Amino acid sequence: MAQVLSAPIDSGTFPPPTKRRSFGELLASDLRALPVVIGLVALWIFFAIQSDVFLSPQNLSNLLLQSTVVGIMALGLMFVLLVKEIDLSVAAINGVTAVLMAKLIVEFGFSPWTAVASAVAAGAVIGCLSARWMTYVGVPSFVVTLGLGLALNGAQLLLLPPTARYGLMGSGIEQIAQTRIEGAWAWALLVAGLLIYVGITVSNAWRRQRVGLPVSMLSGLAAPLLGATVLSVSVVAVLNAHQGVPLLVLIFAAMLGLGGYVLKETQFGLYLYAVGNNDEAARRTGVNVGRIKMAAFGIAGAVAAIAGVLAASRTLGVGVFSGGGIGGGTLLLESIAAAVIGGVSLFGGRGSVHAALLGALVIGTVQNGLNLMGVENEIRLIVTGMLLVLAVSIDKLIEKATGQQAF
Repeated sequence: MAQVLSAPIDSGTFPPPTKRRSFGELLASDLRALPVVIGLVALWIFFAIQSDVFLSPQNLSNLLLQSTVVGIMALGLMFVLLVKEIDLSVAAINGVTAVLMAKLIVEFGFSPWTAVASAVAAGAVIGCLSARWMTYVGVPSFVVTLGLGLALNGAQLLLLPPTARYGLMGSGIEQIAQTRIEGAWAWALLVAGLLIYVGITVSNAWRRQRVGLPVSMLSGLAAPLLGATVLSVSVVAVLNAHQGVPLLVLIFAAMLGLGGYVLKETQFGLYLYAVGNNDEAARRTGVNVGRIKMAAFGIAGAVAAIAGVLAASRTLGVGVFSGGGIGGGTLLLESIAAAVIGGVSLFGGRGSVHAALLGALVIGTVQNGLNLMGVENEIRLIVTGMLLVLAVSIDKLIEKATGQQAF
């Protein structure tokens, strides 16, 4: 027994003590959304002081609707940004697929479901083809998607009728934007969504425990569940006070949930982050980098097409870069800005679905609030651009302060 007790202890058999991370390191990782949330709250306080109607249920409902298309576009772009690429054709995909959908309905008599499915499939194919060209030939994604965007703008003009507009009133597409879920049905959908979220969160914590990974009851379970409950109940209460929850908002929420599941709970999501952080290291571990990038661009194209359908539903038609979230204008820049402002890195490997929501809300808040104040569109563009620069600057400052790669 004495020999056993006097035997030297191998320190390698004991796990090293966990180093407590500083607040700056948490800002660079777990709390990356905190500056965005603080900024969003500050904007809401400012505009609430400037306008009595800003926090009214009607205006908040309009704000959410205005943010939906940009948020969905940002969600799709996030997949491309995660793999350290850029897609400058998503706005053009948005426009051309919306026109394709309208043409199939108006001129060829397709059902709305078939036309929408065809438009989304076309968006996915376009995205995959651009990624294939990029990976096979070796041309930078910036150049490929810029040229593709110009070509698709031309294709959109060719698909339009001589009147340069397709009207969609009475086609059934307009019902997407006009449908609202009210009263008990809205609360029932909320409960169902929360139950799904609780199930996924608890299941993820249980799997982590099974493989010996630490699980924090506070930050890993209680905080996200409480936060999701408070946020969703508040949103439904406000929207129920004005005509109910728009179907567009429900679609956006469902896409956020699906995107979050793909990124956090699937091998594909893991590969996206791996490719974005170091594509060569990912390739050496057996990841097919080309296929992952094709999938990311395909998702971005399909999501852009969905956003085009929803925007066409709101505007009751499609035309020559008609705005309202269809095709041209500032849609591309707003989508990129929303993703980056929300916390997605321009240099790959970092970002989550809440970035699309937060970024879209920031841009929507600026546009909505300044519009209520009677500020011209030029000023709104300047403010949006400055917010984008500020978001990237905050990332770089966090990187310098912590000595970490914030992107």
